[in-house]
Amino acid sequence: MKDSAAVQILQDLVSINSVNGNEEAVATYIQQLFAEHGISAKLIPYAPGRSNVVAEIGDPTSDNVFALAGHLDTVATGDLADWQFDPFSAHIADNTLYGRGAADMKSGLAGMLITFIDLADAHVKLNGRLRFIGTVGEENGAMGSRMLTEQGYADDLSGMVIGEPTGGNLVYAHNGSLNYHVYSRGVGAHSSMPEKGVNAITNLIKYVTAEATEFDDAPVSPELGPLVHSVTVFNGGEQVNSIPAKAELQGNIRPIPEFDNAAVIQRLNETVDRLNQEDGVDLTLHVDYSFKPIISAQDSPLVKATKAIADAEFGHPIDLQVIHGATDASEFTKSANAFPVIVYGAGKWYDAHSLNESVDLDEFHHVQHVYEQLVKQLLA
Repeated sequence: MKDSAAVQILQDLVSINSVNGNEEAVATYIQQLFAEHGISAKLIPYAPGRSNVVAEIGDPTSDNVFALAGHLDTVATGDLADWQFDPFSAHIADNTLYGRGAADMKSGLAGMLITFIDLADAHVKLNGRLRFIGTVGEENGAMGSRMLTEQGYADDLSGMVIGEPTGGNLVYAHNGSLNYHVYSRGVGAHSSMPEKGVNAITNLIKYVTAEATEFDDAPVSPELGPLVHSVTVFNGGEQVNSIPAKAELQGNIRPIPEFDNAAVIQRLNETVDRLNQEDGVDLTLHVDYSFKPIISAQDSPLVKATKAIADAEFGHPIDLQVIHGATDASEFTKSANAFPVIVYGAGKWYDAHSLNESVDLDEFHHVQHVYEQLVKQLLA
């Protein structure tokens, strides 16, 4: 595909507002684009206005299945007046495309779509199946990848590339991510008679104090470093002259294989249970979602093949990296089928979710070429 046509597909994707909850427009665009090149794609609804999309090319009888995957949603734009360019105009200046999702991760999606189209148009014979998976909701709970995993779309995979922004470098490992609430229930009273009530805020602060040290004994991962944990949202009280009867907080934890999600949840429960032994304390824990950490061996065939291709494509050795975010891989790898996963895409990781999000178009083209060469090496 000519570079101009490839950029047009990227512009088309960025110009579609698919802020979390509005992914079906992107899924439909992909289905129609694939149809123009003889590729059948299936929409898999999650909710009104929200659909995943799955497509395959290659030998339908083969049990060698490789996946290119990514999410269709983006985070919100924030105040449009703060943007240099309209975030849905897909504006290009100085060989850089600006817009919400340009890095995270419509450049990755576009590169994967172009790879499918190039292979289909050239009638490349694949010794296996190439599967495209586009998911809803990765930015807020990964319900799309969870749904597709439960439906078996990862049960036959031999490998997967997630197209999140890595700047053309290769991410072979990332932390998990676990979000939770702690609710505190007290007894309301007039603030002139606090002894008549139970202050839900005061009791919730006991949890905040405990949280600061509750993971001090967690080991450090040689790949991912220490477990990271924070209380990030705190709400309580309704008016200044009343003892609050309710308060709640939210926390985020980045688990590591050496202190994984199950260990984190057990520790959270232990902390809440211990505090609830104190008079008047009534705390309840709710785990909102739980992504597990991912590590693929640096010497695995998938990592080595991708790095060799990318080194040659970029003309210099790319970096092997870890990131401390989480991806759809955490859901896909919950399948009973074990398979390697890497994260590889255009756009800088730090540019994801940012104001004036952008992607360098040369980097975009290079990454797409890597996708295509990798598929040919693995399946052709």
